[in-house]
Amino acid sequence: MTELKVLVVDDEENIREYFSDVLRHEGYQVDTANNGEEAIKMIDQEFYDVTLIDLNMPKVDGMTVLTYLVEHSPDSIGIILTGYATIKNAVEAMKCGAFDYLAKPVKMEEVLMVIKRALEFRNLKRENIALKKQLKKKYKFENFIGDSLQMNKIFRVIEKVADTDSTVLILGESGTGKELVARAIHYHSMRRDNPLIPVNCGAIPEELLESELFGHEKGAFTNAIRTRIGRFELANGGTIFLDEIAEMSPHLQVKLLRVLQEQEFERLGGTKTIKCDIRVIAATNKNLDKLVQENAFREDLYYRLKVIPIEIPPLRERRSDIPLLVHHFLKMTIKARSMAAKTISRDVMKALSKYDWPGNVRELENIIERMVILSEGDQITMQDLPDKIFQEQTSEKVSQTLIPEDGFSLNNAINEYERQLILRALEKADWVKNRAAKLLNMNRTTLVEKIKKQGIERPRSMAN
Repeated sequence: MTELKVLVVDDEENIREYFSDVLRHEGYQVDTANNGEEAIKMIDQEFYDVTLIDLNMPKVDGMTVLTYLVEHSPDSIGIILTGYATIKNAVEAMKCGAFDYLAKPVKMEEVLMVIKRALEFRNLKRENIALKKQLKKKYKFENFIGDSLQMNKIFRVIEKVADTDSTVLILGESGTGKELVARAIHYHSMRRDNPLIPVNCGAIPEELLESELFGHEKGAFTNAIRTRIGRFELANGGTIFLDEIAEMSPHLQVKLLRVLQEQEFERLGGTKTIKCDIRVIAATNKNLDKLVQENAFREDLYYRLKVIPIEIPPLRERRSDIPLLVHHFLKMTIKARSMAAKTISRDVMKALSKYDWPGNVRELENIIERMVILSEGDQITMQDLPDKIFQEQTSEKVSQTLIPEDGFSLNNAINEYERQLILRALEKADWVKNRAAKLLNMNRTTLVEKIKKQGIERPRSMAN
């Protein structure tokens, strides 16, 4: 592990030597400077994790050194030491970027504690920056899977709207990725360093949602034993994502309309008006136009939310994206579970591309994960498909079967269909014939005869 470097800047030699001895004993690498000019030269030539700076030095004082350190080595930590401590100097030092301000004579235990806290704070800050970079990378446009015309149009809208403060309304069926779009907008906006607070309006009981959104004062209702800050206050300076907005009651719709218009609200049971600087992104899988016509959703709120509408098409309307999504989720599942590489057979890909996906992208992701985990061998085949997709594909094949002019063998077709169904039942029953017979609603002896007739054998990889 690399030693952490500390620079001690003080015009008193005995203090420099004392600090150096103790810090070296604690495992730090230490350099010293006996005046401000020398300290600035050393800061230019070397990076120091921590710089201890005496405030009162001739010619170039400690505040000048601190200002130079913050400007030219922003990842370095500056700590001011002085024998002439005043509140004014302390405030000025903190404003200039000092981590802390210590009055001489100072105990070395206190200095070591402050250095430790400063390094922990810097590590936390670095981790926070790294996390934000990861989030931005995770939600960058290139990571949105889809090359259809519909998705490319959505990408362009996101790119244009991200760096504005316009309210966005995201429309689409469940599982299409509405929250993913909301996060992409936030992490590409000027607010990305501030919070993104998601709220599922349909998952919180109506009587609790008002408190959840706006907070409450102590004693506002039974069991309100302390003041609580709501999601709007938590999101101040950032973005609030209101999912399932259509589930919001008329009473709360009025309060939300005021927030959008005035950027202010009161906590439940409170009288103090709280100002907020928030961007609102809302989403729903309901038809808001229809709800407005039925007086189930406020028209004025609808138009306040619908400044920038983004409609995400269901997966069945962008089938060209299915193979891209399949390969993405396949790769992602294999990597996450450290599994051996697997491929998807052509028949499986065809079946997946034809399926209507009522659960959209979320359903596709779950099914790919299931097939990767449960499939045998290095290829996912038709036998690994969920029953509903397999049966739909089989039914489609039967309905599309063309009878040639010279006819064809019905018995052969029936035998093949029977063979596939028996295989499916055996695999579902882990090759326990009694269980497979129950799935097929037939006697075990009948199933055994059909297995022999069809020449079906258990794969070697599954044999005991």
